Amino acid sequence: MHVPDGFINAPVSVAAGVAAAAAVAVSLRGARRELDERTAPLAGLVAAFIFAVQMLNFPVAAGTSGHLLGGALAAILVGPYTGVLCVSVVLLMQGILFADGGLTALGVNITVMGVVTVVTAHLLFRGLLRVLPPTRRSVTAAGFVAALLSVPAAAAAFTAVYAVGGTTDVPLGKVLTAMVGVHVLIGIGEALITAATVGAVIAVRPDLVHGARGLAAPLKLRVDGALVDAPAAAPEPAAAAAGGSTKKVWATGLVTALVLAGFVSFYASANPDGLEKVAADKGIDEKVEEHAAAGSPLADYGVKDVDDARLSGGLAGVIGVGVTVVAGTGIFWAVRRRKADEPTTPASTSAPVA
Repeated sequence: MHVPDGFINAPVSVAAGVAAAAAVAVSLRGARRELDERTAPLAGLVAAFIFAVQMLNFPVAAGTSGHLLGGALAAILVGPYTGVLCVSVVLLMQGILFADGGLTALGVNITVMGVVTVVTAHLLFRGLLRVLPPTRRSVTAAGFVAALLSVPAAAAAFTAVYAVGGTTDVPLGKVLTAMVGVHVLIGIGEALITAATVGAVIAVRPDLVHGARGLAAPLKLRVDGALVDAPAAAPEPAAAAAGGSTKKVWATGLVTALVLAGFVSFYASANPDGLEKVAADKGIDEKVEEHAAAGSPLADYGVKDVDDARLSGGLAGVIGVGVTVVAGTGIFWAVRRRKADEPTTPASTSAPVA
């Protein structure tokens, strides 16, 4: 659903850029509460994984394909604020290096693919967990539903932006119907990928899944007729060895992302994605502009002057994963370090109430 240059006029593109910048600024502050020494590097890995899986277009209808947006996955794994940053990093790398998604439309893409998907998925996910049993299966099931609905929500958001700033005169009802219809199908793929990934991580390290925190209610003891929280149990061996096992999760995830981008992506569907298909069918793309980074040596996910298509695409995917994980991890470590450098508020010294 990467919006290219020329779909949205300049004033609305600028307004969307301002909105996206504000969302990123808020997310930078909010991410300080979500990130710690374990999750900061994992957030960079989540960004790289989203980049890799977005290269794997899957067929959804005759002549149409779809790919992961990633907002729901990021929100569940690392939290909503960090999730917005993850998707923003991916979109920035794709726009600058791979000429995927217009540079003047970067604000539109961050708003639609990042903010809308993350906020929609997070609200749905938290709402479902309030009514479902507090189990790991509930986290996976809630993630499936949240991811499924976040994609058509993004499609509707794009249609709303196009209604205000579209550069062609196309009946909006037809655009909305086509966009939401095809993206409901894409949402099924998004939901399957999200549920499978969340389920795999939560089976190994549930403590690293932001959306799974607080599943277990604290044990209560009755003391003098009143219920009080029991002392925290000693950490399990797996949690005690968090440093080492986190490295294993990070390494496994990175290798998976590299394999997906460097090898599996060659077998992705070549059909246009949902937005491209709707744009061609409805005439939205009449004023599309050439990408400013069209001359990039990695444009269109291929390495310039490498004639072998498999090798060219694989190298581009590996480079993309590497650049994204380095950029993302650097950003998230910087956010984490800034939190650590902030002065702490002295604890209250007032006596407890009897």
